[in-house]
Amino acid sequence: VQLQASGGGSVQAGGSLRLSCAASGRTSSLYRMGWFRQAPGKEREFVAAIRWSGVTTSYVDSVKGRFTISRDNARNAVYLQMNSLKFEDTAVYYCAVQQRIGDPFDYWGQGTLVTVSS
Repeated sequence: VQLQASGGGSVQAGGSLRLSCAASGRTSSLYRMGWFRQAPGKEREFVAAIRWSGVTTSYVDSVKGRFTISRDNARNAVYLQMNSLKFEDTAVYYCAVQQRIGDPFDYWGQGTLVTVSS
């Protein structure tokens, strides 16, 4: 599976961005796709994930109510709508694939930088 993330940029606090992740290759049997982020000097953290089939989503507490993950199976794409952005959301955002339940996220995109100015 190959992943291509896009949509990052610079925005002022309170603004919005929408990240996209296009998947190619063997996508028919994926379990979940997710977004992670890594801020400067910090560990990579989970942000959100969505089942490839079905509607189950999960979010880290710090983004609940502000970020929304969605998918378009016809386009093999996953999106992360980010609203009410905060300075602490500044990070490189990565999309990733979890192929089977219980597996780690083991395919990763190249990352897209989100910079939020206060």
